[in-house]
Amino acid sequence: MKVLITGSTGLVGSALVPFLKDKGHTVIGLCRNTNDPANIQSWNPITGTISPTALEGADTLIHLAGENIADKRWTVARKKKIRDSRVNSTRRLLEALVLAPNKPKNLIVASAIGFYGDRGDTQLDEFAPAGTGFLPEVCQAWEEASQSVQNTDIKVVNIRIGIVLTPNGGALGKMLLPFKMGIGGILGAGIQYWSWITLDDLLAVFLHILTTKGLKGPINAVSPNPVTNREFTKTLGAVLQRPTIFPIPGMVARLAFGEMADMLLLASARVLPMKLNQSNFKFQYPTLDQALRNILNRTN
Repeated sequence: MKVLITGSTGLVGSALVPFLKDKGHTVIGLCRNTNDPANIQSWNPITGTISPTALEGADTLIHLAGENIADKRWTVARKKKIRDSRVNSTRRLLEALVLAPNKPKNLIVASAIGFYGDRGDTQLDEFAPAGTGFLPEVCQAWEEASQSVQNTDIKVVNIRIGIVLTPNGGALGKMLLPFKMGIGGILGAGIQYWSWITLDDLLAVFLHILTTKGLKGPINAVSPNPVTNREFTKTLGAVLQRPTIFPIPGMVARLAFGEMADMLLLASARVLPMKLNQSNFKFQYPTLDQALRNILNRTN
């Protein structure tokens, strides 16, 4: 299978490329930088221009590109950039896709569990409605932008990705140093649900989508066992064998991170992978303790 991937140099994309190649697939990145023409085709997410040969013979297009939502405070300009990098780039990419004489059979567009917003302890499957606020609005528009190919024979999947656990970046990568120093702690009240997935399982989810007929529409890419922030904190501390006695009050988190704290750190989304479970996907690391011990190479 020939697979095109935007965002192939990001946290997920840079792992997905070698993973799919190891499974025998041909993988081509769509990037601005085309220094490696054998493995990269040109695509400009701002103008929408794409190499004329990029889509030739492609079976699947995986669209992961988008601004990192957690690396800077959310100013008005920053929020616009986050939204435009997802919604506008998706629209422009699919405009080129619709005009292509030979279209890929599968389109997988990244989304996020931010779609659901702050929902307390309500269990959320793929049929749960969107929440309110900046992230739910972005995710809704992002997914709607992918529907411009709905009158074609292309299978569209919106993969709503949870907190991706890897020591090489993302939330866990940022948490490791303070936790290893023994200054990690509960965020806010600690009762907010964090829905997570290991990077290894996320890569397997992409492959599962590619090889399983009938999977389409929104798919929650999360572990079947979401945990509260308190549970996450205590489990990470236990795996690292470090105390977790320095809580961070919600007010302090808001002072440090602004609006982003409410959406990313303090919001509660108890998301369940109903469609993956129904399609017999097997998680390699379904529980947090097992996942963290594997990721961090700890056995006790």
